[in-house]
Amino acid sequence: MKLSNYILLLFAVATIYSCKSNQGLSVEDQGEVLIEQYCSGDKYFSDKNTFRGNALGESQDQMTAKKKARSNAQAELAKTISSTMKIVGDNYVNSTEFNNKEEVTETFNEMSRTVVDETLNGVVTICEKMTKTSDGKYKCYMALELAAEKLASKYHERLSKDEKIKADYNYEKFKETFEKEMEKLSKGY
Repeated sequence: MKLSNYILLLFAVATIYSCKSNQGLSVEDQGEVLIEQYCSGDKYFSDKNTFRGNALGESQDQMTAKKKARSNAQAELAKTISSTMKIVGDNYVNSTEFNNKEEVTETFNEMSRTVVDETLNGVVTICEKMTKTSDGKYKCYMALELAAEKLASKYHERLSKDEKIKADYNYEKFKETFEKEMEKLSKGY
């Protein structure tokens, strides 16, 4: 019994000592390196007015690194837009009096894919940084954005032309649903 208490006490002292010995050390001294990631952080997150996506591309070739970064950032942006618009569509359809909600929901989802593809052509690059690593590779950091209003207008245009939805479509209700989801997105929900 006493031997186990002694071992436990020895372990506790060793743990306390090792914690105190690391307190004065920097992150680098502890074997970690702080990395600055360009085109990232709070000002590059989506908010209630803007969808944003950021990414990194790496290659031996500078232009390939840039193309990879743009492609990855567009994919991130498309994923955010698609998931937001799926929620908007589901919530909008559920809050209305459409006769065949399942069919209308499917129409919204199909439209979402088309509108996202078309709208991604209008994205704006808000940050681009190029670095070269010690082993000669290029890294391109990129952030893109798309105005939420531009996307909402594109949806309105499509929804008002769709025969299945046209009769019951209410732009004000759609816009209200869209703005609620954008507010949630900006708060990180």
